[in-house]
Amino acid sequence: MNFRLFWHRLTHWEYWPLRVIYYPLFPVWLYLSLKARSFFFFNAANPSMKNGGMAMESKMDIYKRIPQQYIPRTLLINKGTALSIATQLLERGDIRFPCIAKPDIGMKAFAVEKLFCEDDLRRYLEKTPSDFLIQEFIPYEKEVGIFYIRYPGETKGKITGIVAKDFLTVTGDGKSSLLNLIKQDARSHLQLPSLREGLGDALHSVLENGVKQILVPYGSHTRGAKFLDWTHLNNANLEKTLDTICTQIDGFYYGRLDVLYNSFESLSIGKDFRVIEVNGAGSEATHIYDPKHSLFFAWREISKHWNHMCNISIINHKKGHPYLSYKAGRTMLKEHDDLESQLKLV
Repeated sequence: MNFRLFWHRLTHWEYWPLRVIYYPLFPVWLYLSLKARSFFFFNAANPSMKNGGMAMESKMDIYKRIPQQYIPRTLLINKGTALSIATQLLERGDIRFPCIAKPDIGMKAFAVEKLFCEDDLRRYLEKTPSDFLIQEFIPYEKEVGIFYIRYPGETKGKITGIVAKDFLTVTGDGKSSLLNLIKQDARSHLQLPSLREGLGDALHSVLENGVKQILVPYGSHTRGAKFLDWTHLNNANLEKTLDTICTQIDGFYYGRLDVLYNSFESLSIGKDFRVIEVNGAGSEATHIYDPKHSLFFAWREISKHWNHMCNISIINHKKGHPYLSYKAGRTMLKEHDDLESQLKLV
């Protein structure tokens, strides 16, 4: 990596390893654990999700709990499924190319790919280490993450963070190759290894002046998306829309919804959008990654959200929902680390 990229990563904490960001907050987690009398109290935050949605939960299990009008058409494809069977399943599910493939149990957008044809599906089937989902491609080019919290027994929740996700994009000048355009910006340059694999010879093509090309069509921070804090745009209509969705997801009280939408105004009144992910206890309040925010701001927001999660977990625990045992929690963390190592190779 050249010095410019090294310096960019060093001076932008959003690129720092998660352990560097989160380890200083261990005393906060320890305090909350003593308060809840369990180190793995998060299991009770969302009783309907495996591990409360912290890790190793099946996305398909979660999609089944969401009213179908809010989500893309989704199929579960088992590892080892023959190509002929997989294509038949797509036809029956009325899913056409292009479509999105992603692990059923995944994280950080690892192994998420846009499939354009049957050959792409064949390659994905050959390399995937686990069961995966196929989803219809939603044409909306805007994505937002909305953090939602509702205390058990209450009919209305609250939005505690909104993050706009600016997809990794370049704009042509009529002269520079796609490769040179990517190298001009540190955010896209840092993604070049994965972009080389996905774009191939297209890297040498020249975009016309003013033409924009989305390099990664999903809003993942690990895949180059820029996160912008839009929490100030929260409004009564949006909170009503989120309440309508989330109160229909049994046992869901704490987490982030990732949403593709057409316009923020339409989304606020519950029109022209699709929920593409519902994340539970493992959710980050990703508005903290707006480059304008300091690490101290991030620490305050993380601590605030953990406190809400702890309080919700305590209430649910009193209602009979169990915490995760220490042994089960350690096993979960190990399985998570093993899966992450596998998905990074896809």
